[in-house]
Amino acid sequence: MCRLLGYVSLKPESFAQAVGEKLPEFVRLSSVHCDGWGVATFDHDSQESLLMRAPEIAQESPTFQETISTVKTDGALLHLRWATLGIAVSKENTHPFISHGYSFTHNGAIHPATALDSVISQKFKSEIQGETDSERYFYFILSHIEKHGLVEGVLSAVREIKENYDFSSINAMLMTDSHFITICEHDPARKPDWALDGYYDLYYKFNDGDLVVASSGWDQAGWKNLPNHHVLVVERATLNQQVLAL
Repeated sequence: MCRLLGYVSLKPESFAQAVGEKLPEFVRLSSVHCDGWGVATFDHDSQESLLMRAPEIAQESPTFQETISTVKTDGALLHLRWATLGIAVSKENTHPFISHGYSFTHNGAIHPATALDSVISQKFKSEIQGETDSERYFYFILSHIEKHGLVEGVLSAVREIKENYDFSSINAMLMTDSHFITICEHDPARKPDWALDGYYDLYYKFNDGDLVVASSGWDQAGWKNLPNHHVLVVERATLNQQVLAL
């Protein structure tokens, strides 16, 4: 289980600027979600990207702290990993995953981790580097995007998993040069035993110049809930938003 955070903006800014003064509260969630951190940036205008990942505790990492404070971009994803039992803590298993102009993070588990192997396009199957269900989920979505286009491909992939596979949560974030897509699809009853109700909930806030989406567990007063069984689609050029039912 993991924590997700992502933002898009109309001008380059850091995580600290986009999220605001409560960002340290989110970072403290890495005391539990302690098996790795990752940041992927993807500039809408310049097309430049950056990926940084490490199998270490975010709040104890000077590199992480410097990254979220100083790296400025108009689009980025941040992931705090709590590894699924039986899947190794390693760089290869640390999110985000990037490929073909897409970056991706996931919170939850699909059982077994290899469940999607037979339905991933051969084009993408050869790119799998780690052991996680999350990386396979990413390439499964890309397989559907190749068939159906971006938004319809995401919806098609999530609906197929929802109808045919065993999972606790397939909450996820996908970023391209043109869109930021957040998937909210989970079974609230399959949260960790210690977690409060709403563990899988996702919230977003929209200002004039940026839009931020994040997992629960910290102070998100004034943020809007993204309903379960829905997908938030944001056009990066304008920050126009759609919330689509699955």
